[in-house]
Amino acid sequence: MKTLRFALLPLALAAACAHAEAATTLIDALTGGKVTIDSRVRAENVSDDAVVKDANALTWRNRVGYKTAPWYGFTLFAELEDVRALNEDYNSTANGRTQYATVADPEGSEWNQAGISWEPTAGSVLTLGRQRVALDNQRFFGNVGWRQNEQTFDAAAFTQTIGKNTTARYYYLQDAHRVFGHANPNHLLAEYDIGGHLLNVSHVFGPATLTGYGYFVENEDLPLTSNRIVGARLAGAHALNEPWKLLYTFEYAQQGNWRDGAANIDADYSLFEFGAARGAYSGKFSHEVLGGDGHYAFQTPFATLHAFNGWADKFLTTPVNGLVDDYLTFAGPVGKLQWVAAIHQYGADNGDADYGTEFDASLSYAFKQRFTALAKIAHYDADEFARNTDKLWLSLEYKY
Repeated sequence: MKTLRFALLPLALAAACAHAEAATTLIDALTGGKVTIDSRVRAENVSDDAVVKDANALTWRNRVGYKTAPWYGFTLFAELEDVRALNEDYNSTANGRTQYATVADPEGSEWNQAGISWEPTAGSVLTLGRQRVALDNQRFFGNVGWRQNEQTFDAAAFTQTIGKNTTARYYYLQDAHRVFGHANPNHLLAEYDIGGHLLNVSHVFGPATLTGYGYFVENEDLPLTSNRIVGARLAGAHALNEPWKLLYTFEYAQQGNWRDGAANIDADYSLFEFGAARGAYSGKFSHEVLGGDGHYAFQTPFATLHAFNGWADKFLTTPVNGLVDDYLTFAGPVGKLQWVAAIHQYGADNGDADYGTEFDASLSYAFKQRFTALAKIAHYDADEFARNTDKLWLSLEYKY
């Protein structure tokens, strides 16, 4: 067993033994917590010209969690997750049905989260155990909430709020539990054995947030991929004539090798976004570049990748010549419905290859306070990368 797992024991004992005279309060804390439930049924159809058979997946994901009330600053939390395949005509990455297109939602049950938090003073929080890690817009580290089995980490996390506007976060990462399930026959799909140090400091001033970060990750399973990312991000919404707002984001990061990482790991990342919002409606143009030189390209294996570079998921691994993604995004309501539409143009950062184009759209409806219905499509029209791909999703989710 690793150090982090053993570290949970003394904290748990401290919570149970300190101030023993307050046993009634401890019982109240254990029984007066909050139950969480997240149930999602989803149909996913994938037609990929590179695969013999279209995928038709029908999966049902259920999560049940419990978080105690605070007791002398200590809080315990745990969450179980179960994914069932109601129709298995798809390649889950674990079921061996490789004649079908991939839908990365394998069956399985596991602990999604489990640990202990301690808040010794207001604004200071230490959390040990399996937990979500979601930083900024999740471009580099996220929980991949789109997949039925989300990504969590065995980690120690410390958050410190400084004044009203500054927040510093530090994470030590030990294991990455990936979306492909802990029982996946391919160990590298199930989890990564890592040693990661993540530092993220953000400051809010006026309508903008400035963030600086340094992420240093050693992958013990794939040591040549070990790397560090150092960068800064500025994002904001500036009020114009009512009801208009100006939207903007500027971000730059540099990726290099770390520990046993390959010597050719050297790439830049940049993002420029500019748009406007009027009430509940918004539109923006984004220019995102993941640099590549023909030998190595900027990689983000721990990101919530589905949220970036198109919902067809054709660029989960950045091509060695890099990726330039120019896209327009529009969103707004229609009555009680919420819609989103995006158009992408993909190309290489190194050379003049035109990868292809993509159109994405979704329509969601929230009702009865806890239910959300969603219809979503992605159409990737290949040019010089991958093959034509169409995806369709229909889902119903309940949250408590």
